[in-house]
Amino acid sequence: MPCTLPATRIASLVAQGSLRPTGIGAALGERIAALDPALNAFVDFDADLLQRQAREVERRLAAGERLALAGVPVSVKDNLWVAGRPATCGSRVFADFIAPRDSWSVARLRAAGALIVGQTNCSEFACKGVTSNPLHGATRNPWDLALTPGGSSGGAAAAVAAGLGPLALATDSGGSTRRPAAHTGLVGFKPGAGRVPHPWGFADPTQILNAIGQIGRSVADVALMFHTLAGYHAGDPLGAPCPPAPDDGALRIAWTPDLGLGYPLDDAVRTRLEDCVDTLRHAGWRIEHAAPHWPEALPTTQLMVLQHAGLAELFGERARTQADLFDPAITEQIEAGRAVSGGAVVKLLLLRERIVAQVAEFFTRHDLLLCPTVPCEAWPLDQPGPARIGGRPAGPRAHAVFTPLFNHAGVPALSLPCGFGERGLPIGLQIVGPRFADTRVLAAAARIEALLGLDNRSPLLRQP
Repeated sequence: MPCTLPATRIASLVAQGSLRPTGIGAALGERIAALDPALNAFVDFDADLLQRQAREVERRLAAGERLALAGVPVSVKDNLWVAGRPATCGSRVFADFIAPRDSWSVARLRAAGALIVGQTNCSEFACKGVTSNPLHGATRNPWDLALTPGGSSGGAAAAVAAGLGPLALATDSGGSTRRPAAHTGLVGFKPGAGRVPHPWGFADPTQILNAIGQIGRSVADVALMFHTLAGYHAGDPLGAPCPPAPDDGALRIAWTPDLGLGYPLDDAVRTRLEDCVDTLRHAGWRIEHAAPHWPEALPTTQLMVLQHAGLAELFGERARTQADLFDPAITEQIEAGRAVSGGAVVKLLLLRERIVAQVAEFFTRHDLLLCPTVPCEAWPLDQPGPARIGGRPAGPRAHAVFTPLFNHAGVPALSLPCGFGERGLPIGLQIVGPRFADTRVLAAAARIEALLGLDNRSPLLRQP
């Protein structure tokens, strides 16, 4: 089926004239109709609109345009804008909102010849670690429909893992691209701060931490998407027109199973990650056990302060008068945000500066850092997180501890499938680099992917 091919293959076949975008669109429409009712990955999809886009790409190709993503289907997370289509941010607050324009990334994808498939489900305001909301319901994991794909980009990950298009556009303020990718056997990339511009769209309670993420089934597909999107826009406060970091000589790689912070992880996850590191060492990679020296204030500082305060500022009054509009989990965060003082926000911002400095210092001695993406396999759909991790009782955010620090640091980080856990579910290895070393992270991920040689197709993708 053409819509389940890799993005790189689709673009090549379409450019050669061996595959038509209209055929891709028709096949994809049939597959979404067959599989998505069980998954609930998409919250907006119009088969006729997809075919109109496909015909326009065919017209552009016939006119002689060369398009990097010609005919490649790409889904868009529901907190980003697709002009003229619903964009709800997973919330009843925006139930009737129609996007007035494309988000910058969506416009860039269109220009490259991509087919914008539709909007994928996310948690309300992309502020929860699982993908469920009162407006659209819960998204299910293609590996096991009784499990969550994680969040907040769970719809994006479920769509790609089920073969409902090879690529997904997502966001990542604390791991929302990387963790769902890890739970569904996919590659999820959070570029460094500002590397993919985001100058307009919904107001974001964690804008300073956010990155536009890419999800795909292979590093090559994700790299193709990243290189199409990477750029500079003066309207993005995080933007910086900087060249990529050089890649000179052999890589000095660090590995840590707990980030030096004592974070627990399940035994099967630890074993698989250590096996992966051993595979790299046997292949000649120089890897030492090391972690960044984190600021002393980190263990006693609430990293969710910015999100809670941002939600309270943006939606606090609406939640006070119309509480029934909101996911109860988001209401709890808004209430927590009401109690956040200006001093607490400044304290976190000052801590963030120290995190940036300490991570930068670490990368003067190391070129890459390897660590877990998530400490556990996916868990039941109706739970905010697993009850236990590493044999210890786990709070609702214990599954999410390995990713947010790299948002605070503003560095590129990628989750790569590296094997399977005790229940046969995917596990992710996180690969982190210094600022502006996005291409280094992608290149290393491609080499590790080739060394591991895993088949990460979900049960749904294995179906014809």
